Order: sequence, then C-alpha cells, then structure tokens
Amino acid sequence: MLERELQVSASKGDAVAIRDLLARGAGIDARDDGGRTALLLATHANQVDAAKVLIDAGADVNAKDTINDSPYLYAGARGHLEILKMTLAHGADLKSTNRYGGTALIPAAERGHVETVRTLIEAGVDVDHVNKLNWTALLEAIVLGDGGPRHVAIVKLLVDAGANVNLADGDGISPLQNARKHGFTDIEKVLVAAGAR
Repeated sequence: MLERELQVSASKGDAVAIRDLLARGAGIDARDDGGRTALLLATHANQVDAAKVLIDAGADVNAKDTINDSPYLYAGARGHLEILKMTLAHGADLKSTNRYGGTALIPAAERGHVETVRTLIEAGVDVDHVNKLNWTALLEAIVLGDGGPRHVAIVKLLVDAGANVNLADGDGISPLQNARKHGFTDIEKVLVAAGAR
C-alpha cells in the first residue's frame, strides 16, 4: 500500500522515496492506526528534508492524530525549529491545542526551547492562553522548568511579549509565588521587575 510506504519513508527521512510515492498517487494525508499522517511521522523523527517535501506538496500541517498532536503542535512542543518554521509558513493554526488544551507555546516553554518560544511569540501565539491544568506558558516555565538559564530566558521572552505576570494557577498561586516556592531567584527578579505580586 502506497500510503504505508509513504509513512515509513517519512519516518526514515527518505525524501526521494516520498517524491516517488506522491508521484505514484500516495494519499499525502492518509493516517496510520494512531491517526498520524506521513508529515507527523517525519516531524516525530525530526526529518527536516522529508517534512519539507511533504509540506511543499501540500501536506496538512494541522492534521491531528488520535492524541491531538499535529505536525505544528509536535514541532513546537519538541523544539523541532526548522519543521516548526515550515509549518508556520504553511498555515499552522496558532489557536490549535494539544490534548492538555495547551498551545504549542506552553510545552515549548516548559521544556526550555528558547528559540522555539521566541518563534512562536513572533508568530502571534497567545502568551496568556490557559490550558486544562490552569497553567499558562509562564507558569509551566516556572512550575515544570529547572530555573536555569534557558527557563530564565523564556520567562524574559514571555514577560517582554506582554504575558500577564499575575495570572495565577488553578490554586490561586501566582507565577511569583511559584518562583519563590522553587527557589528560582533569577526568575523571581525578572517577575518583580515586571510588576509581579
């Protein structure tokens, strides 16, 4: 089956095979058992060349699998910057959310992907979006981050982009209170300077 071959080729990053299979009529957005398209499989493996061929051929950058991941959301969450930029240039839905109700910005902030966070902010993703856990990107960078240089840089980026530094979590604990609780003094300084209470 051409579609299965396309998905395997995408996972392996075989751009030549992908072009051939598409020319032979393989359905570009066909799904595997997990609802994953060839582009999502290429994104999982960070196969940039394969992703480029698929995106240039019209693959849907917003096609979600059974756990609500799309190529755009997954690239953002994992910090696969080159693929992320391609999805943004080809109609990524900035309002789409993952299984936790979060935008691509939230896991990117949590995982310390500084350039990804910068790219998503510049693209216009809502910096104050609240996910199902009642956390924003700012809160995730603090609560789930390590307080190190990458997370400090991300907090600065979010603050500079206008993130609400007093938007508390579901328990009413503010970003500043969370930073203090974790002993993240560098993040605390950034928040205080931005008017956090």
